[in-house]
Amino acid sequence: MLISTSRKPSQKTRKFCKNLARATGSSSVNRGKMNMRELLLKALELDEYNLAIVNEIKGNPSRISFYSNKGEILLTILVGVTLDNEKLNIAPSKLKIVSEVDKLNVLSEIFDLDLVDKADDNYILISKSEDSEARIHFINKFGDKLHFQINVKKILEVSND
Repeated sequence: MLISTSRKPSQKTRKFCKNLARATGSSSVNRGKMNMRELLLKALELDEYNLAIVNEIKGNPSRISFYSNKGEILLTILVGVTLDNEKLNIAPSKLKIVSEVDKLNVLSEIFDLDLVDKADDNYILISKSEDSEARIHFINKFGDKLHFQINVKKILEVSND
């Protein structure tokens, strides 16, 4: 997947995109003046099949829209993020997804990761939350939760393909 920003992103949004790309084994580019078509072409050039665009409000990542390589919307989520300066110690090549939120199971297809019922290390945990629709945690090879976390406030659009 190619992960990009909205135009003129804040430093926090750029950092979030880089961390998300690093954690999932995806590519990340700063958007600059590229339009949607140019982003999709860039994704194909980098042999990536999906595109994620991170939008922001007041300098903080606030929405992630996932698109297919044909420009079709796959999923849109409103988010809040927790970032840390620690290095992400996770192996994207061995990454799996464990999900408790059925609506977000589509993320396994979007990121091209296996959806499993249980994992001991190197996985993304999508858990239910009392104060939001879901929380996305990243668990490293030692079984430790990283401080890098995505709080899914609302799921706006899910493709039913």
